[in-house]
Amino acid sequence: MTADSKADWSQIEHFLHAGQGTTIPLAGSALPRVDYVVTDDRDIALHLELTSRQRLPRSPHPLILVEEIAYEGMRMARLRTTRRELLREFHDLLCAVADRVVDRGRTPDQAFRETVHAWRALLDRPRVTSLEKRIGLMGELVMLAAIAASHGWQTAAKSWRGSYGEEHDFGLPSYDIEVKTTSAEERRHTIHGLSQLTPSADRPLWLVSLQLTRGGAHGRTFTQCVSSVRDQLAEHTTGGAVDMLEQRLAAISQPDGANAPPVDDERWSLRSTPLVLMVDEHLPRLDQSLLRLLPAGSAARISRVDYNIDVTGLPASPGPPAALQIEFALP
Repeated sequence: MTADSKADWSQIEHFLHAGQGTTIPLAGSALPRVDYVVTDDRDIALHLELTSRQRLPRSPHPLILVEEIAYEGMRMARLRTTRRELLREFHDLLCAVADRVVDRGRTPDQAFRETVHAWRALLDRPRVTSLEKRIGLMGELVMLAAIAASHGWQTAAKSWRGSYGEEHDFGLPSYDIEVKTTSAEERRHTIHGLSQLTPSADRPLWLVSLQLTRGGAHGRTFTQCVSSVRDQLAEHTTGGAVDMLEQRLAAISQPDGANAPPVDDERWSLRSTPLVLMVDEHLPRLDQSLLRLLPAGSAARISRVDYNIDVTGLPASPGPPAALQIEFALP
């Protein structure tokens, strides 16, 4: 931004304290128009003019709202925050976005994405995600996209229980889904606890066995899968679905040193057609009845049971629900 079109915080703070609304043009007479806005109710926003071909920026975070507005006959994007106690910090982000538009000629969408990415790169500590955890989350994203294809993204997001420590990965109105993913040639999966393959009450439980393989140039990376789902959730859902994805990522990541290996160095694709199995007496599994065989008092001393099952070669169960009948793919 040029020296005569800068929004200094001391100036903005004065308008906020006085409850005085004002608009500060940051691009001068140049096009497109970029305005820093202080509202009468002591809020701040950035207005960015959009051409007919430019898309509205998408916010990756629930604290940042991006809306399309009509202002003085122009189509504009309005950036504001839901947390007014963070106005000082948000001011710096708005100025960084404006700088990219005015001085660097970036579109509003490019400027916003680049700014958010730069801030995240600065603030986030390097994190390493184990291969097993990456593969597990990619399997959940495959299932999330499959549910969205048959029921819509809003329903898919509501059904996803991955970040809440529930027994099963997905819960739809009439049934539950547990997803297990492996990169091995055999369908061997680790079951965590005696309840993970136990249907809840009278609700059927379906097990989906996915196999991934390193897919070369035509595969999808972990980051590509996450970014694709994040964009779809941001565009088609409400109620913090993107934040749930971020929580899921945080849950499987661990802080590491500066030499942590990249999480985006491999491409993956589906090795085989997913195997869909109803969880019933034909499925190899353990449940709470195992503990009832122990002497009195012994069961209470067992806090967790993890075990492996091999479903290689089992026939798919007939009559799976619609979300489990579509063609699965990495998002």
